[in-house]
Amino acid sequence: MEVQLNTLYVVTRGSTVRRDHLTLQVIVEKVVRITVPVHQLESVAVFGGVHVTPSAMGLCAENGVAVNFLTESGRLLARVDAPSSGNVLLRREQFRKADDALARATVSRCVVAGKVQNCRNLMLRSARETTDATDQAALTAATIHLASVLSPLETDTDANTVRGREGDAAREYFAAFGAMVRTNRVEFTPAGRTRRPPLDRMNSLLSFLYGLLTHDCVSACSAAGLDPSVGFLHVDRPGRPGLALDLMEEFRPLLADRLALALVNRQQVKPGGFEIRDGGAVMMDDTTRKAVLSGYQQRKREEVTHPYLNQKVPLGRFPFLQARILARYLRGDLPSYVPCITKN
Repeated sequence: MEVQLNTLYVVTRGSTVRRDHLTLQVIVEKVVRITVPVHQLESVAVFGGVHVTPSAMGLCAENGVAVNFLTESGRLLARVDAPSSGNVLLRREQFRKADDALARATVSRCVVAGKVQNCRNLMLRSARETTDATDQAALTAATIHLASVLSPLETDTDANTVRGREGDAAREYFAAFGAMVRTNRVEFTPAGRTRRPPLDRMNSLLSFLYGLLTHDCVSACSAAGLDPSVGFLHVDRPGRPGLALDLMEEFRPLLADRLALALVNRQQVKPGGFEIRDGGAVMMDDTTRKAVLSGYQQRKREEVTHPYLNQKVPLGRFPFLQARILARYLRGDLPSYVPCITKN
């Protein structure tokens, strides 16, 4: 368990989160492992077989602290939150634009452009840092393909066309992803993108990080007064936080992919830290999961200059800033949504 950037993560199987006056306690095998004043928290994230008592959830609701339930692989299952205090006029405008074909395509286009450019920047960075000619050639070819996706995006007026371009870019990106793996390449080179379940170690690592990022983006949407469920790029599905998934697209390379590669290349995450389960699913063990959580928190604490606001802030605050920029666009204060594109 650890508290970082106002989130309490509980990953130990069999743990219990309970209320003690105005604090939350985490109990493991009848021993209090950590006590946190509720006013210090923005959210709680529990993974797998962790029990949260009703009184603990009540305390969190009273203090505006969301409780998020995730699978051991990091997929968001449910979120218990207090009634929304968001601006109903902002949400009505969000719904209107989400139902408007041109507005939906416009926001989707910006989201995909941000994601593709950030993926391209990550590959360019990796190509500069490697001395292997084969890897450089593979990464350079991939960046050229991604650049070819960006130009037609500027004139697309149909969200389905934008989704198709995003899918094409993602396939090219993951086809060359292994060229950015420096150590234990055989074990950590992904065979494309697989999920539910992830079928190799890198996909298991990425799925977990994407789950953490989804949690943060749901919180960011709610904090900005937006409805996390109604998106633009992602079509509506029951139980799916479509807008949060839209918001996280541009942050996948920044907060998840780059971190996954760093953890593997620095050997902070090793091949032996994964379990192959029935059906071929590959899952992290508890030790690896805690190492990834620690790395994720360290990455979120890194201060980076926001390209639009021109202010240096912790990277973990970027989703909240982007949610506010999206809200400003929906209110009519900005002519378009401005994605976050950075080389850091």
